[in-house]
Amino acid sequence: MSTDILLVEDDPRIRQVLEVALRDQGYEVRSASTGEQALDEVVLRRPDVLLLDLMLPGIDGLEVCRRLRLQGDLPIIAVTARSDSADVVAGLEAGADDYVTKPVVASVLDARIRAVLRRVPMRPTHTRVRDLEILTDRAVVLRRGEELQLTKTEFKLLCELADSPGAIRSREDLLRNVWGYDYFGDTRLLDVHVRRLRVKVEDDPGNPQLVLTVRGFGYRLAG
Repeated sequence: MSTDILLVEDDPRIRQVLEVALRDQGYEVRSASTGEQALDEVVLRRPDVLLLDLMLPGIDGLEVCRRLRLQGDLPIIAVTARSDSADVVAGLEAGADDYVTKPVVASVLDARIRAVLRRVPMRPTHTRVRDLEILTDRAVVLRRGEELQLTKTEFKLLCELADSPGAIRSREDLLRNVWGYDYFGDTRLLDVHVRRLRVKVEDDPGNPQLVLTVRGFGYRLAG
């Protein structure tokens, strides 16, 4: 069964080029040109991956991303025309799992899609770290008995940290293991996801006691 991609892009030329490239790589592709259409398409049939242009008419990509994040863990790859920090971080803060910049290279996009679909890790089925219970076989995290609504990427990141509580994990190691390939020094992806994870697992995200920063090295999960 082929992977179902929902491509949201308002420029018809770019949309057509990406549709052809994705179909050539074996994906099933549906498309939308506005944020409103994207939300309707997700309701009609949930895709496996959403490729979402951030600059859309009407409801923009950031708002689409925020609304879909309230509904679940649909893998979202943001497509942005600029690679500067403001655009990329805005997309990630809104809930995107990953991003690509225009002009989009088909092989890079294929790698991003494959990586985002490999987010459920195979580890011991039950791990407890302080007040968190991680049920890997069900992709569920409980905090004081209450289920947390984590995205697949947030779940994979937490599992990576919980694999060795107390040990320092370098940024490069986490990027490689969670996203599946090297990011050549671009740590914005990791830092934003750590902030999003802290909002869900910490009592006070501004003063974290569980997901700790080790300056100059990376992150560690409190033992």
